[in-house]
Amino acid sequence: MSVDLKKLQKEVMRNKMEKGFTNDVAIDFCRAHEELSEAFSKFNKNEPGVAEEFADVAIFMLGMCEKMGFDLEKELVRKIEINRNRKYKKEKTPEGKDIFIRIKTPEDP
Repeated sequence: MSVDLKKLQKEVMRNKMEKGFTNDVAIDFCRAHEELSEAFSKFNKNEPGVAEEFADVAIFMLGMCEKMGFDLEKELVRKIEINRNRKYKKEKTPEGKDIFIRIKTPEDP
């Protein structure tokens, strides 16, 4: 099944307006953060519903992109390509966990 994110952006905004939700981007940023925090909490407690919370985050992101005139699908494809070409080095945290640090280059400062 193929998904058209641009169509989803429009559907999210249509539903928001139909239901009378606020169209305040600052509030939506906060709500998206709240939903991501709920996903983390459920994940941390090994509770069901993490994927549903991720869907809520995506819904807020799609709505904000529509409101601000961004094409999220285009931006995702562009950013995935940027990340594909980035170089990273692996280091250790003081606790011994692996972390990856991006190597900045003239092409990708």
